[in-house]
Amino acid sequence: MTSLESAVFKLKSFIEKEEYKGHDPYDALKSPFFRLPGLKSSKLIRFGAQQFLKRIPVNLRPILLVPKGNNPVTIGLCIQAYAYLIMSNPQVKAELIGKIEYLLSELELLIPEGFSGACWGYDFDWEARRANIPAYQPTVVATGIITNGLFECWKITGIQKCADLVVSSSQFVLRDLNRTEGEHGFCYSYSPFDKQVVLNASMKGVRILAQTFAINKDKSLLNHALPAVAFVLNFQQPNGAFNYSDKGNWVDNYHTGYVLDCLDEFITHFDTSSYNEQLRKGFDYYKNTFFSGNGRPYFYSHKHYPVDCTAAGQSLLTLSRFGEKDKAMLVADWMVKNMQAPNGGFYFRKFKNYIIKTSFMRWSNAWMFAGMAYALSNRNNN
Repeated sequence: MTSLESAVFKLKSFIEKEEYKGHDPYDALKSPFFRLPGLKSSKLIRFGAQQFLKRIPVNLRPILLVPKGNNPVTIGLCIQAYAYLIMSNPQVKAELIGKIEYLLSELELLIPEGFSGACWGYDFDWEARRANIPAYQPTVVATGIITNGLFECWKITGIQKCADLVVSSSQFVLRDLNRTEGEHGFCYSYSPFDKQVVLNASMKGVRILAQTFAINKDKSLLNHALPAVAFVLNFQQPNGAFNYSDKGNWVDNYHTGYVLDCLDEFITHFDTSSYNEQLRKGFDYYKNTFFSGNGRPYFYSHKHYPVDCTAAGQSLLTLSRFGEKDKAMLVADWMVKNMQAPNGGFYFRKFKNYIIKTSFMRWSNAWMFAGMAYALSNRNNN
């Protein structure tokens, strides 16, 4: 067993031992203290506490009685990782199919009622910069990450339930999300309850539609995907970069990776070359901006710290997708040597002079599980 295989299965064992449950960087508001008068209604206090608990090097969640949660995104990413492990280790297919079927049943239980199709949110109240998102309120970000895992699983295993949920989620995109019109198209909203212009979020809606088309060949879906792609690409900078949103002017690793992966899925499934040049320019910027020579992944475009596990996991997915397998192996090796704990889990973030060693199930472990499993499957099948 290679060092990467050993690290992947060590992480797999850790996640399964924890029964897929864990803390999250943004779960501070699950503390019973935030149900007290004053604390439950003050956005400033709630947002501040959430950010403080995310950034502090010591994990205070047990003291604040924050329970470990069952996050739908963790489940979706683990389904994706199991599917990739089937590709690289066919001898364990029967075992992993059983785990996938169990997680699918858990995922279905977490679909909220009152929406037009399958959709998901996080398992905690969340104070965003411009919105308040209650626990399990669906977003296209959570839904798009999960459906991508389901689509990948369907391609590899043929499990029909995965395809059915992807197709169902397309109705959430088409009927429940708001649209912000622009000169070059429109942007899908982050959730049904806002009109935020967040580029990677809208592209996740596009990816759901593209993957649904790959399943059911409904040509009308292109009419709902193409204007959203045109809207986002109008925001691409001359150097190929994408800001987070129309108001958020930072450029970071994993949100850029999301946009590139989603654009590639759009081009692939709708069989169009219209945006190949924008995709090439975006990926060239990505691979030349967010990595050191020894594989350390950068979080932001303008500085080299922190090292972050969601960014690293997405780096492995995007680099592998676009054929940069050697660079992906360097990233995986760096993360295993510098960020994997003895118990198999991954630390949250590494700064220049210290590491936040809290291991978050969704943010740290599920993303690294999916990313490393994909890099491993690509290596073993080529």
